[in-house]
Amino acid sequence: MKYFLTTAIDFVNSRPHLGTAYEKVTADVIARYRRLAGFDTHFLMGNDEHSQNVFRKAVEQGKDPLAYCDEMEVVFRDVWKRLDISFDDFIRTSDARRHKPAVQKMAQECLDNGDIYEGSYEGFYCVGCEAFKQEKDLVDGNCPIHNTKPQWIKEKNWFFRLSKYQQPLLKHYEENPSFIEPDIRRNEILRLVEGGLEDISMSRAGQSWGIPVPFDPTSVVYVWFDALINYAAAVGYGWDDERFNQWWPASLHIVGKDITRFHCVIWPAMLMSAGVALPKQVFGHGWVYFKGERMSKTMGNIVDPLDAAERFGPDPLRLYLTKEIPYGGDGDFTWERFEEKYNADLANNLGNLVNRVAAMTERYQQGTIRSAGGGPLAAIAAENVATYKASMDVHALHEGAAAAFRLISAANNYIAETQPWALAKDPATADRLNGVLADTAEAVRIAAVMLSPVMPASATEILRRLGDSSPASLRRLDQDTAWRASGEKQILNAGALWPRIEADKGVVTVTDETPKPTETVVVVPPVADPAAPVAPAASAAPEVPAMITIDDFMKIQLKVGKVLEAERMPKSQKLLKLKVDAGEAEPRTILAGIAESYAPEDMVGKTIVIVANLAPRKMMGLESNGMVLAASPEGGAAIVLNVEPAAPGTRVR
Repeated sequence: MKYFLTTAIDFVNSRPHLGTAYEKVTADVIARYRRLAGFDTHFLMGNDEHSQNVFRKAVEQGKDPLAYCDEMEVVFRDVWKRLDISFDDFIRTSDARRHKPAVQKMAQECLDNGDIYEGSYEGFYCVGCEAFKQEKDLVDGNCPIHNTKPQWIKEKNWFFRLSKYQQPLLKHYEENPSFIEPDIRRNEILRLVEGGLEDISMSRAGQSWGIPVPFDPTSVVYVWFDALINYAAAVGYGWDDERFNQWWPASLHIVGKDITRFHCVIWPAMLMSAGVALPKQVFGHGWVYFKGERMSKTMGNIVDPLDAAERFGPDPLRLYLTKEIPYGGDGDFTWERFEEKYNADLANNLGNLVNRVAAMTERYQQGTIRSAGGGPLAAIAAENVATYKASMDVHALHEGAAAAFRLISAANNYIAETQPWALAKDPATADRLNGVLADTAEAVRIAAVMLSPVMPASATEILRRLGDSSPASLRRLDQDTAWRASGEKQILNAGALWPRIEADKGVVTVTDETPKPTETVVVVPPVADPAAPVAPAASAAPEVPAMITIDDFMKIQLKVGKVLEAERMPKSQKLLKLKVDAGEAEPRTILAGIAESYAPEDMVGKTIVIVANLAPRKMMGLESNGMVLAASPEGGAAIVLNVEPAAPGTRVR
């Protein structure tokens, strides 16, 4: 099964920004998923160089346009490499061996079929879009995308007879309802074509930067007519018929929603005119906004994707772009939101789960587990794998990633419910302990396979720690997401995968002093001695609390904990003894002065907040290893803070 996937090719008048990277990352997720699913996949990317914006940028720098484009190819390839984009081919529109013959062949075919003619054109031209605009499409006289005033251009051109293809296009859309995805893009294009099509210019006169029109060497092919042909040129059109027949038609074009008109109207009309098969599908993704505003090179509002990749590696950024933005819709990026999701999804959830499984396996079973039958996690895994496949098959990438994280959350909850630290205390439950750890590890392994298209390097590392070092190229979706109920594994405990991001200090550095997953940071609740006399109330005005700095506050480590057990302390009316899962290898014992407000059974299952870095203290013969946060109204009962559904171990700030 062959799968030919493309992205839009990029103007090289500036570096890639986060909006550009979004398209490439999500396309790479699709390409990697198709390889995982067993498809012979060919993933094409490239640069669009015959733009007047590119020409002007080269002139500004005093460089020959081709030399400038050569330099920018290095820049673009470096960015895509550092974001772990696995393209199989990279084409440039200045490629004289592949692209030039393809463009000239298609132009000649369209002319020979009566669809190109000479005429004059005058109209509005947006330099940012490199496209002509109809007056009805302008907003207050400006381009709606770049918010700039278009130029009025009048010149002699060659025209492509687009109007001829209105009905053939509508017929194709009707017979191939999945040709344009998602539905919102399909409906936009239907309204556009049903409203009538005008012939378009396919050449520019008096310019030397571009591919000469084969039947008029005084003109060059218009940049959009030129650029669209890259998809066919890369796989042999015009220069290698055997290769072209092997890969064409393309399975999927991934483009931004602002250029779907070119890909869903002009491009298929050009192919119809030239007698070439149409691509099977065009997917128009949304935009990534920065704090609610669109990122654009022309508008100067951009975020460099390497800023995130250099701080945290490419995978956290890839996960954010895939999971947090519904594919086909618009999304927003802020550094605050990115760091929040990094901590929640990676540091607290997936990373903590991998660490807990490895640490407990090392501590209780010398790092070795024997696969077990599966229990409830096997059914949960099967359900989420099915959802994952169905979602990824239709490019619902955010839903596919969410399915993997539902399995991860289920594995975390399974640890809290089965309490392997308690099983480890009784030799009679050794098999049960092994089964819990084996089932949890197997759920993590399957989740890692599901996430491998999204986070390829991280998934490979997780699998390595779980005893699976097979190359990514040999993984197959069906066999590697099936539950493995037999065999023995050696689990590697190798420390934190994703140290938390501290809001004011960047990434937490793991040092020899950093508590390991098997260690417990113990704290003491300031619960008064029940026998101590009560001091009389002061008559003076209440003292204003002293101000503290953010550095002072950041010294207080607040964590989410889940109450596993609760019981009253003998001889105390105020204290409850709580067993709390705080996302560590073993639960903490916490003595909390809330017995007058809560019965023990009321506390079991609550998700609470604890202070996690105070010194330990013995109370009534027991050591308390945490402090429960609760509101205490004057004269009223204590109200324990409940933070459902945050995972145990999540930092609170």
